Amino acid sequence: MTAFLMISFVALLTVGVPVAIALGGASLLYVMAEDVSPHLVVLHRMVSGVDSFPLLAIPFFIMAGSLMNSAGITARIYDFALALVGWLKGGLGHVNVVGSVIFAGMSGTAVADAGGLGNIEIKAMRDHGYDVDFAVGITGASSTIGPIIPPSLPMVIYGVMANCSIGQLFAAGLLPGLLMAATMMGMVAWYAHVRGFHRDATFAWARLAYTAKRAFLPLMTPVLLIGGMTTGIFTPTEAAIAATAYALVLGLFVYRTLSFRGLVRVSMETVETTAIILFIVAGASIFGYIITTTKVTDEVASMVLSVTSEPWAVLLLVNIFLLVVGCFMETIAAITILVPVLLPLMTQIGVDPVHFGLIMVLNLMIGLLTPPVGMVLYILARVADISFERTTRACLPFLVPLLVTLGIVTYWPWFVMLLPNYFYR
Repeated sequence: MTAFLMISFVALLTVGVPVAIALGGASLLYVMAEDVSPHLVVLHRMVSGVDSFPLLAIPFFIMAGSLMNSAGITARIYDFALALVGWLKGGLGHVNVVGSVIFAGMSGTAVADAGGLGNIEIKAMRDHGYDVDFAVGITGASSTIGPIIPPSLPMVIYGVMANCSIGQLFAAGLLPGLLMAATMMGMVAWYAHVRGFHRDATFAWARLAYTAKRAFLPLMTPVLLIGGMTTGIFTPTEAAIAATAYALVLGLFVYRTLSFRGLVRVSMETVETTAIILFIVAGASIFGYIITTTKVTDEVASMVLSVTSEPWAVLLLVNIFLLVVGCFMETIAAITILVPVLLPLMTQIGVDPVHFGLIMVLNLMIGLLTPPVGMVLYILARVADISFERTTRACLPFLVPLLVTLGIVTYWPWFVMLLPNYFYR
């Protein structure tokens, strides 16, 4: 019957049924075949799956990122990053990475970064004579920093599914996110040396001060969120509300760049995206419940441990599996489906749930740059007006710094757990 559940799910996906309906539909077929009474248990489990306070953060983080883009705040961030690191060789490549690090502290999603900052960055790099493939590749890679540096939408979903502290997950993502930025900037420096890239700006304290002044209020967003969470002023969920309120104040009253029509459009986009995500979470809740009650998680753990019981080897196998899954499945769906399956295995080999959260999210962020389902690839193809195949080839070299970071995050747990242990334990 467990095989029937899995086959039903895969069959529904194969014929083009949306992930959320495939999860709920396969679960309903299983309940009917097993003659579990009442069948309404499916609806009850789906409702209880989304009846979670931390999930309230989802619409607010989505809306905060959209407001930042719509209010023109991303342009101020880009100008500041240009004044800060544009004087380096290959300057706009470094600007690309630094801009993503700053924006990551506001939005928490790779898609918002690629669609917002990416539009500005690719155009600027083209105007300065950079190869389009290089511009697209570094933009795609840097956008994956968004869900690693707090706040992070995938971390919220993982925290709910794994029943672990979202605050600890946010703290755990800060150092790995900065490491991702450092490795990417190292690769940009290597490209600049090999290809003879020029400097795109001259360093001037006056310009740095001017752009910092223009971007000061947006730059305070990460300080507001991270400072508020670490000092206990508000929870991660309340931080999402604070981010949205702050973005509204900036767009409507401070800069006055956000119109009423723009606010309505952002609100409708937020409602649509939130509904899709929560529908997936609801479907995954009943699917995960069935997998847990049928002892599938125990069987998966036993099967893997029968191959090897060495923690490093198990982590390697799980990483490979997640990288493959990331090629074919959307991030939120993958987290909601796989956490109930893989987390018990990780617990058996002594991996902290917070550490595994970083491993899982980073693997799935790499999946955003791999075909056929890489969402960032589709966005960049549209922004740069090039083919999907060319976008994929452009991003492939920039998987190297991401994989290096993944290796460090996987096998150096102290690096990931340093801040969570300091602030929360």
